[in-house]
Amino acid sequence: MGCCVSTSSRSTCSSGSHGEAQIGFVGTKRTSRTISDNVITLQNLPSVPNRIYANGKSRTSCIFTQQGRKGINQDAMIVWEDFMSDDVTFCGVFDGHGPQGHLVAHKVRDALPLKLLSSMHSYQSGQHESRGSCFKGNSNGKDSDEDIFAEDRLKFLWREAFMKSYKAMDKELRSHPNLDCFCSGSTAVTIVKQGPSLFMGYIGDSRAIMGSKNNNGSMVSIQLTVDLKPDLPREAERIKKCKGRVFAMQDEPEVHRVWLPFDDAPGLAMARAFGDFCLKEYGVISIPEFSHRLLTDSDQFIVLASDGVWDVLSNEEVVEIVSSAPTRSSAARALVDSAARQWTLKYPTSKMDDCTAVCLFLDGKMDSESDNKEQGFSSATLQSNHSGNAFESDDGYGKLVPAEFEGNVGAVSTEDQKWSGLEGVTRVNSLVQLPRFSEERSNL
Repeated sequence: MGCCVSTSSRSTCSSGSHGEAQIGFVGTKRTSRTISDNVITLQNLPSVPNRIYANGKSRTSCIFTQQGRKGINQDAMIVWEDFMSDDVTFCGVFDGHGPQGHLVAHKVRDALPLKLLSSMHSYQSGQHESRGSCFKGNSNGKDSDEDIFAEDRLKFLWREAFMKSYKAMDKELRSHPNLDCFCSGSTAVTIVKQGPSLFMGYIGDSRAIMGSKNNNGSMVSIQLTVDLKPDLPREAERIKKCKGRVFAMQDEPEVHRVWLPFDDAPGLAMARAFGDFCLKEYGVISIPEFSHRLLTDSDQFIVLASDGVWDVLSNEEVVEIVSSAPTRSSAARALVDSAARQWTLKYPTSKMDDCTAVCLFLDGKMDSESDNKEQGFSSATLQSNHSGNAFESDDGYGKLVPAEFEGNVGAVSTEDQKWSGLEGVTRVNSLVQLPRFSEERSNL
């Protein structure tokens, strides 16, 4: 936790190839595929089934994002079903900040899941076949002690995979030839649902909550992650030990930020993030918090969202909105629409932040096609949202087109799509200003 030394070596995946992952299917009953049957790279992500990252729905989830008024949408999101086997689902929300924050968020969205797959593959490959049962979901007929051991083993493996993958992701961003992350970065809140087990890794201030029924049958909210802000005692202590500064500005005393020791910049409003290498030697880290939870029959759904949602809606309000949505496929959209309305009501003179939400329903059920069409999601739209909108260049990033601009590549570079978070009146910007030496560095 206390490590403040940033490294610059290029990451390598355990499969032996940059940006490549092999999917394991150990313990899967409904398929005969093996570990080496599937290799996924950034280049062939568009052909991966059951992976969505644009507005729409999947078998068990719905996702929606809306651009704010700070320029190009810097949020990214993903749901990947059948992630490692048919009982595993990966979900993530990534909130970028800084001049290239949108590029960082999209890069992490695409590359981080592959690194998780690669890490788990390496652990599987190194184990004896008799240990394969720890990658299964529930195993009926097992002794309770064996179940506990398998669950503990699975928790340990996912923890190691999250730690290794987040570290490799940050190293790749530092050495990326076409992506300047010196003053740009991204949050990440990522979960893996495997059978009844939920594994979570996260950095920054994007949040995950769960809607669950209490003993009276009423819906309650359970916060699954912690907003890793600079004013948390352990975060502030680490940053200060590394010579970084933590304080709030006079006009926003409730927002603590991280500052360079020699300059009142950049004023990062989170203690952990991918990228932001101007602060990595001063206490900002990319080591994720990891947690594990066993789901119960009372647990109904999980919501992942960027701070554009949490800045204006409470956990309880989010659970109420999702649980009362007309259809499940409209839940994420209803949530984002509600957040947008609250921005107008609560902060009418401020630029609305990007708002993004992922809703994962734990019983694995969604709406019928007729319900889906009523909410404006045609089957053609949903099909196009399944990994079909991004194009990766040979360098792994250079020509990526956000889904909302597909078919109009030029729109990405138009003047009104540039990041303008530091201009005008805004509320709780992730960054206040760029360091003075950042411009000099970009001209080198």
